[in-house]
Amino acid sequence: MQTLPLYLAAALAEISGCFAFWAWLRLDRSILWLVPGLAALAAFAWILTLTPLDHAGRAYALYGGIYIATSLLWLRLVEGQMPDRWDLLGAGLCLLGAMIILFGPRDAPLS
Repeated sequence: MQTLPLYLAAALAEISGCFAFWAWLRLDRSILWLVPGLAALAAFAWILTLTPLDHAGRAYALYGGIYIATSLLWLRLVEGQMPDRWDLLGAGLCLLGAMIILFGPRDAPLS
């Protein structure tokens, strides 16, 4: 399945792009951090368009769960902060929701 690697790549691009802004504004880094940050955010948007889902809203909803889990990996691996049990529970619930969106049968929409 190519969906998960695309979402992971998109999440890493978005998180690193946003972190560049965080570093500039909150960690007093050089404004030059914004150059790769903007490139990463553009890559994020492009990568999401490569997902095999037919509707953008569903693609974004599924991505949300992956993004949350990947953000906690970033927290641990880049920022050195261990996620707590509430972080992990919340991420698990979000991933469960993302899997329901991905694998759920497509019946008639609610009216």
